[in-house]
Amino acid sequence: MDLTYGEEYEHYRDEVRSFLREHWKWSAANPPPPEQAATFRELAIERGYVYRDIPRQWGGSEQPPDPLRDDILRAEFFTAGAPMGAGGIGPVMVVPTLLEEGTEEQKAEFIPPSLDGRMRWCQGYSEPGSGSDLASLTSRADIDGDEWVINGHKIWTTGAHEANFMFGLFRTEPHQTRHAGISYLLIPMHQEGIEARPLRQMTGHIDFNEVFFSDARTPVRYTVGKRGEGWRVSRTTLKHERNLIGDPRRLQNSFRELVELARRRTVDGRPALEDPSFRQRLAELEGHVLAQQYSGYRQLTANVRGEQIKTLMPTLMNKLYTTEVTKTLTRVAYDLLEAEGALVEPDPTAHFIGQMARGRTDAETWTMQYMYSHGTAIAGGAPNIQRNIIGERALGLPRDIRLEG
Repeated sequence: MDLTYGEEYEHYRDEVRSFLREHWKWSAANPPPPEQAATFRELAIERGYVYRDIPRQWGGSEQPPDPLRDDILRAEFFTAGAPMGAGGIGPVMVVPTLLEEGTEEQKAEFIPPSLDGRMRWCQGYSEPGSGSDLASLTSRADIDGDEWVINGHKIWTTGAHEANFMFGLFRTEPHQTRHAGISYLLIPMHQEGIEARPLRQMTGHIDFNEVFFSDARTPVRYTVGKRGEGWRVSRTTLKHERNLIGDPRRLQNSFRELVELARRRTVDGRPALEDPSFRQRLAELEGHVLAQQYSGYRQLTANVRGEQIKTLMPTLMNKLYTTEVTKTLTRVAYDLLEAEGALVEPDPTAHFIGQMARGRTDAETWTMQYMYSHGTAIAGGAPNIQRNIIGERALGLPRDIRLEG
């Protein structure tokens, strides 16, 4: 097995590292002011490092496809703590969907401000009675001239209280079967008829919201794809969301941080890293982390060769595996905290996920990560839904019992 990238690509890696050393002076925990972040992003786009697959006319760098360069960029930017864009879900979920399914007018109106951060998005999928069973959604949109009139109720809507626009699914043909008659709409959030009510989580943060629609409106031209084909369009968005959640580098980084925690904490008067029972748990975790890492190598190799690993359904497997192992990993860390973890109070100002938080104690950092890991496992499709899809579509197992209507 040859895990090297070759001379050409290692030279490219050196080039990327040099760029980051020169132009990125901050970290994920200590981000730059907005104007300096914008300057860095523009330089990275100019060099072809950011928004590589997006045409220049929409604000991207329009580079030819190259899986190895993409992988090097993700690795080096992650290591440096540098962002590969403006942040938020717009560039990683909305923009790819519009590139595949949107009209030219939609691309021109929505892609550039999404890439530079002027337009913030939220996702209107889940409803109080339609979480994992998304196809049973009841929020509806009715035609009134050249506008949709929207009524209903969404929940677990991340960032809705700060978003300019929502992309969401709404039932437009109520007499059709569950998966038919749903349309994918883009909706301006700042209007009468839309109310976002923040939901406070057990971490103390306010990320999620309930969103109520009462005769809210959006133009018919903001329908992505054909009317009634929203379920198909939503699969495109969900694919990119799962790719975002299933990034194995975050899992590897968390494991390294757990090992460092074990060096600092003690069990029966000695470092936890020397305790046999803890070492066993750590060894099992490392096996899972390495399995994910080498699965990533296999997927990258197939991508470079232009092959598809259809039977493994990589997107679903990556998302499911990463989030489930993360729950286990953060639980091991939480156990090491003993009573300290139970004494941590919710802190709405703290952001811990994916990195050790500057100025925070071990107990604060890992307790928050442990609590947050349960929500991340549900995002993009709960584990039981992922297992059903993998079992049925990849392994050919009998379909689960469903009530179609």
